[in-house]
Parts: sequence; structure tokens; C-alpha cells
Amino acid sequence: MKTYISLVALVIIMLLSCTSSKETLSNNSDKPHLESDTIRIANDEIEYEVLIIDGGFTSWFNLRARPRSFYTQSYLEARNHFWVLEWNRRANLPTVYNANLYEMPINYETDIDYGFEVNYMIFNYLTYFQLTNRQQLGGFPARL
Repeated sequence: MKTYISLVALVIIMLLSCTSSKETLSNNSDKPHLESDTIRIANDEIEYEVLIIDGGFTSWFNLRARPRSFYTQSYLEARNHFWVLEWNRRANLPTVYNANLYEMPINYETDIDYGFEVNYMIFNYLTYFQLTNRQQLGGFPARL
């Protein structure tokens, strides 16, 4: 059975599926680095993956993303939950908010443990999205 999470803000797709392939970022060091405009994060243990297709995100991530050791999973989950709620509210109000920015809701369940890497990439994309599009998804601004 496949469950899909789609986040399309210009061109992001997060996909939940029962695959067992694993591609990591270009290295396993604590310093983030991406080499392609398509980023795929997958985890054998939890069966979730994130696909991000956005040329601007790759360069932003390589230059500005904080190292993985900077965050805890609980911090990332808290921010992602709050930001995704606001994203979904805006996606459901296309006449009020720019429908080109919030094309569809994100299916992010708080009772599912997506793991650190999935939360890390969602968090970084939502931070990138807010900073580059001058949006604020909630009561606290995205910052580096």
C-alpha cells in the first residue's frame, strides 16, 4: 500500500511509500551538502521518503542550512507540525492566498515518526520557502 504526501510549492514533492531503497545526501558528514536539483531522502527503517525538486533549494541548502547536529528531532517535528498546519490552511484558501505558492495540502501526521532525516529536509524546505517567498507560516518566523 502506498501513501503519498505531496507538497508542491512551485516544485516540491514529498512522497511516502513502502520502498526499501536508500539514497542519502552526498556524504554522511554532519555538514549538509546536495549535488543535484532533485533531492531524495529515504530511510529503510521507517519506509518514508522525501523528494524535493527545486533548483533554488539545492544551492540555498548547500550555502545556508545548519548542520544536522544543530537540531533535535523533537525541535524539527514541532516546527514542521506548526508550519504544515498553516501551510494546509493556506492551501485550502486559494482565493485568499497565492494558489501558485500553496498548490496542495501536505499530509503530515503528528502521530507518525518520520525520522530525523525526513523532518530535517521538510524543515529546511519550509525555511527556504518562507525566506525566499517572504512568507511567514505561523507565529515564529523562519530564520537561519
